[in-house]
Amino acid sequence: MASKEQQLNDLLKPVVEALGYGFWGLEYISQGKNSVLRVFIDKEEGITVDDCAVVSRQISGVMDVEDPITSEYNLEVSSPGLDCPIFTLEQFQQFVGGLVEVKLRYAYEGRRKFKGQLVGIEDGEDIVVHVDNHEYLLPIDAIDKANLIYQETKGK
Repeated sequence: MASKEQQLNDLLKPVVEALGYGFWGLEYISQGKNSVLRVFIDKEEGITVDDCAVVSRQISGVMDVEDPITSEYNLEVSSPGLDCPIFTLEQFQQFVGGLVEVKLRYAYEGRRKFKGQLVGIEDGEDIVVHVDNHEYLLPIDAIDKANLIYQETKGK
């Protein structure tokens, strides 16, 4: 994870948790005046628009005081959603058996993008993804972005 994202995680996780929400993770996309800070929150009952507004106001206040991003940016607060981003090994562990899409920071065995079944966690630092009849061992530190691929379950 980039140092700016780690700094923002360290700053904002306690703020979100103090409000009674789970801090799922964040994305910081630096693009000049179009930069975006996207914070994902969760709670057992689900997230409402009002929840997002409460957290957004609190984060805005902290960001104004601490000023970790000196350029313009847009703050977005939301639930992780159905195709939720995956940030930590613990989150990957929750979705073992599911479909995931993983993008690496650099090419591994000639590719950067992997889309397949999450088989498991290896040695506490790698994920195992089954893609096209092949299992790939991907280091968590090499992952740029990962998402769960939502699959609708058929009714009876």
